[in-house]
Amino acid sequence: MFDLVSFIPRAVAQSIPLLYGSTGETITEKSGNLNLGIPGVMYVGGICGVIGAFLYEQSCAGAPLNSALAILIPMASCLMGSFLMGLLYCFLTVTLRANQNVTGLAMTTFGVGFGNFFGGSLIKLTGSEVPSIALSDTSAVFARHLPAADTTGWFGQVFLSYGFLAYLAIVIALTASAIIEHTRVGLYLRAVGENPATADAAGISITKYKYFATCIGCMIAGLGGLYYVMDYASGVWSNDAFGDRGWLAIALVIFTIWRPNVGVLASILFGGLYILYLFIPTGTNLAYKELYKMLPYVVTIVVLVITSMRNKRENQPPESLGLPYFREDR
Repeated sequence: MFDLVSFIPRAVAQSIPLLYGSTGETITEKSGNLNLGIPGVMYVGGICGVIGAFLYEQSCAGAPLNSALAILIPMASCLMGSFLMGLLYCFLTVTLRANQNVTGLAMTTFGVGFGNFFGGSLIKLTGSEVPSIALSDTSAVFARHLPAADTTGWFGQVFLSYGFLAYLAIVIALTASAIIEHTRVGLYLRAVGENPATADAAGISITKYKYFATCIGCMIAGLGGLYYVMDYASGVWSNDAFGDRGWLAIALVIFTIWRPNVGVLASILFGGLYILYLFIPTGTNLAYKELYKMLPYVVTIVVLVITSMRNKRENQPPESLGLPYFREDR
């Protein structure tokens, strides 16, 4: 029998890195920047959080951790590393006008290599016999769920059994959607992404909005890497453990039609499709499992085809997405 009560919490846990990544990429793309470096940004955010947590745990020398510092230090490290990745991307694509596709792919390769290098260095420092590093004390703080989760049966298991980063992801997605759709800042941001020449003529700083949106988007995406390590993976860092979650987050942006609020439910759907093969009996035939793993991408392609056929302007990407802006051509 399909156990829905067990399936939903695992789908939600799987969806949170995707929600962080897609929210950050949506904000970035609204400014006209196509950042294919999100997988690398998530790696850098994750490993920077691990470094901060590792140094703090070592400084405590076996003493109990201060819960506030155990959260603030890894989060500050994660946000700083992700911010620098966003700054680097903007410098290359906005200031130097480098090709956005090539820059994003290069940053993905750089981010994965950066994470694996420093992850391997920390593993050597600990003298671990296995190729991973465990930060169980810090993870216990991040994964602490609401007290009522253990006493309210299936309701607590489905809705209350997550760490604070899961709820923060939903708050950020809904806030980002409200800002984009209902504030002057969001209006200016959409104007920059749709027609930067017109926005520039209206006195809107194209460079400022592109830098701001991309750096904020990278910081949000980096939190997805931190969540994966500290909550989903129980504080265990292993090189190349993120899989294709960064690419799924980019696919999710298309699936949600560039709307962060839709991403809340869509990410849970993607998370469920991603782990569906674990709940459907496939016997010893591994080919069926691989087919089930394709489902999120197949659904994205179907949605893309349907939205293209409907040809509604509000369902299309920003008009200047991926294109550099030359003020001289105005």
